[in-house]
Amino acid sequence: MTFPAPAYPPQTYLGEGGEVTARFRSVDTPPELPRGSGAAHYLATGATTDGRFGLYRWDMGAEPAGAQPHFHRTISESFFVLSGALQLFDGRDWRDAAPGDFAYVPEGGVHGFRNVSGVPASLLILFAPGAPREAYFEGLVAMAEGRWEPTHEELQAFLEAHDNLYV
Repeated sequence: MTFPAPAYPPQTYLGEGGEVTARFRSVDTPPELPRGSGAAHYLATGATTDGRFGLYRWDMGAEPAGAQPHFHRTISESFFVLSGALQLFDGRDWRDAAPGDFAYVPEGGVHGFRNVSGVPASLLILFAPGAPREAYFEGLVAMAEGRWEPTHEELQAFLEAHDNLYV
């Protein structure tokens, strides 16, 4: 039996024997962005992956929260539900999502997510390529906590600078 090799991307590592460059993050690592009833964990940022991707764990409390429908021009976004019950917007409808459910949204795809279940929920969010999303998340939390109250113009500039275009 033969298994034809598919086309792989161009090689980026040209060494001979491999290197010790793996990074490990324990589940006990405190979140980078603790929030009132949840947290954001910066598992792998664009800075730590040389811009290849960004991976974040977003823990949500029981109160309603999430992102309204929006799109990005420069990044794709994927969601993987770890726990709880969420709703994911696929551009047409809000779909119920449970642990193990996954959604991929290419650049330009309208999407959103929310927790309206009344119980805590957690999901992985993957951005590719690895945009610097940390400042965006930190700005959202500052607004939610009342530490930053931007004017309409400041909010629009913030959203545009972070490639978040709400519909």
